[in-house]
Amino acid sequence: MIDLRNVNKWYGDYHALVNVSETIATGEVVVVCGPSGSGKSTLIRTLNRLEPIQSGEILLDGKNIHDRDVDVNVLRSGIGFVFQQFNLFPHLTVLANCTLAAVQLGKLSARDAQERAMALLDRVGLAHKAQALPNALSGGQQQRVAIARALTMQPPLMLFDEPTSALDPEMVGEVLLVMRDLAKDGMTMVCVTHEMGFAREVADRVIFMDQGAVVERATPEQFFNRPQHPRTQKFLADIRSPFDRPAA
Repeated sequence: MIDLRNVNKWYGDYHALVNVSETIATGEVVVVCGPSGSGKSTLIRTLNRLEPIQSGEILLDGKNIHDRDVDVNVLRSGIGFVFQQFNLFPHLTVLANCTLAAVQLGKLSARDAQERAMALLDRVGLAHKAQALPNALSGGQQQRVAIARALTMQPPLMLFDEPTSALDPEMVGEVLLVMRDLAKDGMTMVCVTHEMGFAREVADRVIFMDQGAVVERATPEQFFNRPQHPRTQKFLADIRSPFDRPAA
């Protein structure tokens, strides 16, 4: 579904993405991880043109999405994106947040959009909050609404940019459960996350980035048990609890 070919991006003199080449298949769940500043979020934001690239190609179903003739609105209508900070419209109800894009872009009638949104809100456990405003919800509930909103557009691809990083610890699990259910249904997903338990349990493949480059790609079993690259080994050693390490 996604084919990145020698993708490079700079912010001024800073080389944020360095010759990134990767292929992601339809139905695959890929977790992108790495230290802060490694290029994870920049990478995922290039997949729906929230960030431009300076060289290389990104193909979605065989079409270069950074070509000048690509209609960005049409492109984004087929890619669900879940942000760190929810990005719900505060003055709209939960239901209106979920239906707005589908109706405005003409993908669904108002009635069909409402029916689909209510079914998705029920799926994420929030049908009873359909008429609430976002500020009446917890962070975990807002993020589940954001997922339902993205799914209302019926996208073949879902992108998650650290969807639990803004949540209190007790709210993380409720969002990850929704993401696990999507993965079980065969949704193509690219997830930037620090949740290593999610990567271990749900991902088909883990991509590890450092200093803008992909330095390791592996199955979860290989990644966590037999990491090959020294930077990956150090990352995994550093995130383990001190109580897991032998005493000096």
